[in-house]
Amino acid sequence: MSRFTKSLRLVASAGMFAACVSALAQGANPKFTGIGRTATPAEIKAWDIDVRPDFKGLPAGAGSVAKGQDVWEAKCASCHGVFGESTEVFTPIIGGTTKKDIETGRVANLAREDFPQRTTMMKVATVSTLWDYINRAMPWNNPKTLTVEEVYAVTAYILNLAEIVPENFVLSDKNIAEVQKRMPNRNGMTEKHGLWDLKGKPDVVGTLCMSNCATELKITSFLPESARDAHGNLKEQHRPIGPARAIDTSRPAAAAPAAAAPPADRPLVVAAAPATPAAAVGGVNAAEISKKANCTACHAQAAKMVGPSWTEIAKKYKGDAKAPAMLAKKIKSGGAGNWGAVPMPPHPNLKDNELTALSQWILEGAK
Repeated sequence: MSRFTKSLRLVASAGMFAACVSALAQGANPKFTGIGRTATPAEIKAWDIDVRPDFKGLPAGAGSVAKGQDVWEAKCASCHGVFGESTEVFTPIIGGTTKKDIETGRVANLAREDFPQRTTMMKVATVSTLWDYINRAMPWNNPKTLTVEEVYAVTAYILNLAEIVPENFVLSDKNIAEVQKRMPNRNGMTEKHGLWDLKGKPDVVGTLCMSNCATELKITSFLPESARDAHGNLKEQHRPIGPARAIDTSRPAAAAPAAAAPPADRPLVVAAAPATPAAAVGGVNAAEISKKANCTACHAQAAKMVGPSWTEIAKKYKGDAKAPAMLAKKIKSGGAGNWGAVPMPPHPNLKDNELTALSQWILEGAK
């Protein structure tokens, strides 16, 4: 199940929950009285923001490919690449689709086991899903800040990159249904699970095979040696919670087994993460601020990732009295040019004392 579908189901679940609470509030069950109240129209409207495949819920508006490119380069390219091809932070959005796929509505590369990557445009079946996700979750460091016009424009830009619409196209609520007819994977969904039709029967009955099974399934993942340590040691970057553990990518594969995960029949004990020394400016823990601002998605202690390492930044500005104020401003406003073409997204929500602490901590090598 895609995370888009999960989101829609959560909203639906919330609606059913609200209905149950409303029924209780009205005394539908004499055992429960005085619990909850009927949701107000404004409260319901605040939850009801999803856009369905039939485009119900889509607000009126429009946005051009040209406008989308401007928004993309300012707010999206730092994670997704200028052309949606980047694999640095997230998996690519563009790639793997052809003009033939647009004609048939089925992406041929999805059937190839040797195809190296499943991009967003290969998998997504409905343009409404694309619009809805951008509207609710993007930019990832400041979601729900795009205007309706910007969401239309960014969606149009992505569709243009995938050669679904021309570069002079203006996407709107009036023509989006026609665009749906050109989505490369529009016919790629299955209805065998029985969940599309209210009268359908979900496929939840099966035979569990535990030994001597006719077909053995093996799921694995690995990193090619050429890419093993491209972004620094994954073991040092992994979260200290959850059952999964990253491998030590600074060592050869044969010498670096992944740390064992807790047994499935034993409760997971979450240990506190080791304390990270940080610049204390006005009582602010800069290391925590860096996590809050998602800085580690693009920066590491010593290895170059999307952006420079903390060590590189500290070395470049060592002894520069103007560096703390300059860096704090750069963190807040974003920008590009000092370390390459990939722009850094702005962080307007950080307070002045947080920016000061974070800037000082980075210039001290983030130690």
